[in-house]
Amino acid sequence: MTDAVKFWDKIAPKYAQDPIKDLAAYEYTRGRTQSYLTEDSYVLEIGCGTGSTAIELSHAARQIVAADISPAMIGIAKTKAETAGISNVDFRAMSAEDAAKLTEPFDVVMAFNIFHLAPNADDIFGDIYRNLPSGGYFISKTPCLADPSLGVKRFIFKPMIGLLQMIGKAPAVRSFTHAELEAAITFAGFEIVESGNFPAMSRYIVARKK
Repeated sequence: MTDAVKFWDKIAPKYAQDPIKDLAAYEYTRGRTQSYLTEDSYVLEIGCGTGSTAIELSHAARQIVAADISPAMIGIAKTKAETAGISNVDFRAMSAEDAAKLTEPFDVVMAFNIFHLAPNADDIFGDIYRNLPSGGYFISKTPCLADPSLGVKRFIFKPMIGLLQMIGKAPAVRSFTHAELEAAITFAGFEIVESGNFPAMSRYIVARKK
């Protein structure tokens, strides 16, 4: 845990400046996510990074709690929200595991580009399910680096990431397939109501608690 905090704190300033790699895919999934929110929605975002998505969706919800393991990321996010005059996003420094255990009355839980970084993602899915009300939504996007749809690329990612980890340029990464990810979410009790690849490497999933 401490190593993860140090890693993300260290790269937070650069992370905040990096452009979104596939803006069209990001905007599409942000729009789809917004369609599940209402002005009364109480939302949790797990792994919010520097807060861009929470800030951009803040107008579509009553309140958003946005959590990230990195205090440095959260510091940047708070500054961005203050600059933008956003007051309905509560940024908190906490792990994905702790955020998933929050028992506040959330209607929607969002988590984007985080579960491939969580070795215990299956447990997190279970905690999210337990703490959502019936009919609540769990919306996620996860890189699936082992999926056959990536062709030969999936055989390149593992050694490349391993090399980057050796020099401190990458965190630990879990390689899902689309089927494995969806199976883990449905095993937790959810039914999947929407899914797709935006971009091709990442599986966007909207799931609902029965």
